[in-house]
Amino acid sequence: MPPKITQEMINAYDEYTHLTLDRRRFMEKLTKLAGSGAAAAAIAPMLASNYARADMVPADDPRLTIEEITYPGPVGDVRGYLAMPSAAQGKLPAVIVIHENRGLNPHIKDVTRRLALEGFVALAVDLLSRQGGTPPTDEDAAAMFQGIDRGALVGDAVAAIPYLQGRAESNGKVGAIGFCFGGGIVNQMAVQSPDLVAGVAYYGAQPAAEDVPGIKAKLMLHYAGLDERINAGIAGYEVALKEAGVDYTIYVYEGVNHAFNNDTSEARYDADAAALAWSRTVDFLKEALT
Repeated sequence: MPPKITQEMINAYDEYTHLTLDRRRFMEKLTKLAGSGAAAAAIAPMLASNYARADMVPADDPRLTIEEITYPGPVGDVRGYLAMPSAAQGKLPAVIVIHENRGLNPHIKDVTRRLALEGFVALAVDLLSRQGGTPPTDEDAAAMFQGIDRGALVGDAVAAIPYLQGRAESNGKVGAIGFCFGGGIVNQMAVQSPDLVAGVAYYGAQPAAEDVPGIKAKLMLHYAGLDERINAGIAGYEVALKEAGVDYTIYVYEGVNHAFNNDTSEARYDADAAALAWSRTVDFLKEALT
């Protein structure tokens, strides 16, 4: 019988992934919750991402054209992973994909390929480019996020907008989608760039209320019902959005956890919520960008 994963264990992992717990303290806490070190060792991989499960769309899918690219950022080149339909007719809408706080990993590349199959020029940006790019392991990526100037990373993400506007395959309309850390970045991109047409933030931190009047993009905001940390900011954000006249939609998926869209995380993934949020996201982006 597989070990039982409790909400307290998932909450502890959330603390760990958002840098309020280091690895040692996380495992100590998980051991207490699981009852033994052996049980904790069995549960930890179920909470983490298993990238062997990442490829819903194969990296060599013949329907796609894929490139590793760089584009100019505020202080240097930013790396990216670009995917688009290989047999597209006419100009396509473009979408920037912003990763979680583990960098441009196999799961985010797969999400980018999924978007490309929906008819978008999709660009996943590597916001660890200033540190030399996303490393092979989540542990190393997590360490790179410690002490990073996250505000500066918004500029690197925003710089992808003119890059995509200038691509020959693009219709010039650019949206963005982000997850966790990336959801927060998408909210900040909307604040900083009037050229962002649409933004989708999955369980992302909200911007300060006084910054919301700068938002020109249409927004779709997905939240997990059990995500108390992020959800604490929903009410204030919604008030600010209404007062600023922003075109927005908020969805809260009850009974699911932060990172419910990440199908490489066995314990937190929720197939029903992920499928519903994805269908809403694709419809929203197609309507806003075409």
